[in-house]
This record gives sequence, C-alpha cells and structure tokens, in this order.
Amino acid sequence: MQRSQSLKSIFRSDENCWRVARADKMALIVDAADYFRVLRKIILNVKHELLLIGWDFDFEIEMLPGDSDEDGLAPDGFPNQLGAFLEAAVERAPDLNVYLLKWNGAALAAPGRWVPTIALSVFGSDRIHFALDGHHPFGACHHQKIVVADDKLAFCGGIDATEDRWDTSEHLPSDPRRVRKDGSPSEPWHDATSALTGPAATALAELSRMRWQRATGDTLERPDRKAEDIWPDDLGVDATDVDVAIARTEPPYDGAPLINEIEHLYIDSIKAAEHAIYIESQYFASETVCAALEARLREQGGPEIIVINPKAALSQFEDDAMHVLRARMIDSLRAADHEDRFRIYYPVTSEGDPIYVHAKIMIADASVLRIGSSNLNDRSMGFDTECDVAIEGPEALITAFRVRLLSEHLGVEEQVFNDKLQEEGSLIGAIYRLNTGQGRGLRPIDPRAPGIIGGFLADTRLLDPRYHPGEVSTSGQGVRPRHLTLIAGVAALGGLAYLAWRRWDGGGRG
Repeated sequence: MQRSQSLKSIFRSDENCWRVARADKMALIVDAADYFRVLRKIILNVKHELLLIGWDFDFEIEMLPGDSDEDGLAPDGFPNQLGAFLEAAVERAPDLNVYLLKWNGAALAAPGRWVPTIALSVFGSDRIHFALDGHHPFGACHHQKIVVADDKLAFCGGIDATEDRWDTSEHLPSDPRRVRKDGSPSEPWHDATSALTGPAATALAELSRMRWQRATGDTLERPDRKAEDIWPDDLGVDATDVDVAIARTEPPYDGAPLINEIEHLYIDSIKAAEHAIYIESQYFASETVCAALEARLREQGGPEIIVINPKAALSQFEDDAMHVLRARMIDSLRAADHEDRFRIYYPVTSEGDPIYVHAKIMIADASVLRIGSSNLNDRSMGFDTECDVAIEGPEALITAFRVRLLSEHLGVEEQVFNDKLQEEGSLIGAIYRLNTGQGRGLRPIDPRAPGIIGGFLADTRLLDPRYHPGEVSTSGQGVRPRHLTLIAGVAALGGLAYLAWRRWDGGGRG
C-alpha cells in the first residue's frame, strides 16, 4: 500500500533533501555477499558509463570469496578480483567508460592499496578513469557509497567495495570465506544498501557526475539513455513506482555553504514517529539527533526507540573517541526515559562473537525508511560528504524490512518474529521474548568509563567535528589532504633511501 495521499509528506526539497525522484523499481539489499553478487551482474551488463563513488576501493579483494578456480575466475567465468574484473568488463563492452572516485585520505588510511591502484591506473585500460577526491575541508572525508550504471540503475547505501566488508546474513562463526588478503580472519560484518532504477537512478548519476567535476575539473557527458534495462532477474523487486528523497551532507568549501539535509531528515523523521524508531548505525554520537530522541523519550506515550550499534569500534583509539561520546548519549537518553522505551544493543553470532554493525538505517514507524552512508555522529551531520535515500511507504515494505533486520539479528524466522510482535504489541517486547541470551541474538550496550584519553577526545570531539549552519570553512587554502599525502610519500621515500644508505654504508665499512 502506498502512503496515503491525505498525509503530508515530510520530504522538503532544499531543506531535508536535495530532490525527490521516482524509482521505477527498488530493492533493499542486506549484507555484502548479496550486494557483490548483484554488482557483478550489473557491471557485466553496463554498456556506456559506470560511476563508482566511494570512501575506498580495494582492487585485490575477491568479490565472491571462496568461489575462484585455479585461474582466479569466479563461476561466471570472469576474474574474481575487483580490479581484474573491471578490466574484463571494459574489454567486453567496447563503448564502456568506468569512472572510479574515492576519498584522497584513503591513501593515508590504507597505503598498502596504492600498488594495485597505481597498476590499474597506469597499466589498465584507458577507459578506466581513476581519481582521488580532495575537494573538502582538511580532516573531512568523502563518505558516499554510490554506483550508477548507464543512468539506469543505481546503488546507494553503506557498503564499500573494499576489504573486511564481505559477509552473509548468516554471519557464520569462523566462516573460511571471511578472510583478508593476508590470510587473517575478518570479523562478522553487517551492512546494507539499496538498488534503484528510473529517475531516482538518473538523479544519483547527476550527483555523482557533479562530484567528479568538483574533484577533477572534468565534465562527464551523460550516456545514451536508450540503454536496455539491466535489472538482474534474481534481484527481487521490493517496491515499484515509489518516490525517493535523496539527502546530502556537504561541508562548506570554496565559498559554498554547508548542506545538512541529512540532519534535517533525521530530526524530521524522529519528530514524525508515533510508535517506533528503529536505528542501525556504526556510531551513536550526533548531538542534534540524540537531542531529538531525548525529547521524544521525555514525552508521555512517545515512540519506542531501538538502536543497533557495534559493541566496540575498529581500534582502541576510535573506541576512545567515539564510544565515550556514545556513553554520554546513552546516559542522557536513559535519564529521559521515564517510560522504559529506549534500548541499545549489539548483535552476536551463534557463538556469541560480536557482529560489527556498519549499516546506516533508520525506520520511523511504517512510514519512513532511510538508508545510506551517514552515521549517527557529528561528522555525518556537518563535516563529511554523505548521501542517503529515503522513502515514505509502502508500509508493507517498510514493516517487512524492519522484521527482516531484527529476525536476522535474533536468529529467528521472520514469521516467528512477526507472530511475537503481534502478541506483544511492541518491538521491545518482541525482542525481549525472543532474545534468549544464548547463541545468536542481541546484547545490551552499557556506557563505558571514559578514561583520560577517552575523556579528552570526547570533550574536544577531535575525531568527530562538524560545521554548523553559517560557519565557513577556513581550509580552502593552505595545507590540504593531498599535500599531506604528498608529504607522507616523500617522507616514506626518504626513509627507504636512508635505510638503503645505512645498509650500503655499513657494508662498506664492514
């Protein structure tokens, strides 16, 4: 059922979204195993233009882990590694141009990936175009995860085509396919994205080409719109003819003002909810969003609020910075929660190992579903570059997706969760009844003690800064991330030269 036309939409262009565009088809994809499988099929069918906009790309990952033959080919007969697969796709389609744009700070975050990246850029097809995006204030990053094929089909969500992302929805303990290139195991990982066709895909293509132009100065021509439908036969269609709001965060830069549509959309969705607010996020530290949640908890008879987070961050330093902030948010929300309507959990495998939550999802009642790249932290509200998509209805789709997510986390069949939800009349009640505390399930998150380092990082928000409306970036001039990358490269070369000289000098005197 579509959202009733008598209900006023919360979507407002140029305020809480960039624009609203129709999706002829829409699918919601949970976890990277399914996403990478579908992405390969799309790439093999694209004819003219493939836009890949991401935080990072690792060209050495296997898109289908464990499925390579002795020649490194996947069951579809093409190379399993991402970089070689893209080269094969370009060779297969003589008119195809591939544009890969990633955050330039990834050069510092993962320097080991430079070799395959440079090899693809220098020795790969001249129809594979690679660029680093440094068009942002110092310290900010481009965090969008968008793929668009021929202006016909687009993906927008939280999944990067990089290491440590692949997992199935079963999140099997010690899954041998969940392994890094060096052979070490990768932890269970939960993520999500969306697939869209029609004008919504065209709009995401326009946004991607705008970003390419800002980063490189080059204008990409729009491909032939007569390209055939490339929706895979085995990708289920969750909705048809649905309006999609596209919301952005863009920091002020080079004279352009802050765009914080995502922040407005979060807050408007929270205000509109009547029964339940369901959130999945990598972080839980946004001051404005948590203030909006706190206001709802202070009400009489307000909505339930369920948050799914990782147990811990990916490093101790990040944990000190972000999860001390989370602890403060939890304390504030629990103090406001006079009707016992707030829960925050982390998911675990059947053996009790934490599953890392990287998905960025918010569902308000059965009315609004938002999925994208933005986290619930201040960076995503006003510092990094983000892109989310949101829909209002169909109610059956939104309800089913929430049931699908919670059933996955609890390790039960969807019908079992639905039956329990009907019995209890609340999400919190259903979770409580099905969450046995043994094996697969959800575990409560308790605030952690700050410590000296954590307290300092939380007080200063050193890793979680933001711009507010009206503030102007001062980093349009001076040292930029690309300069630091160059400095780091020169320093590394200097260090290698010094070590070589020491060995030569030591050998000469010996």
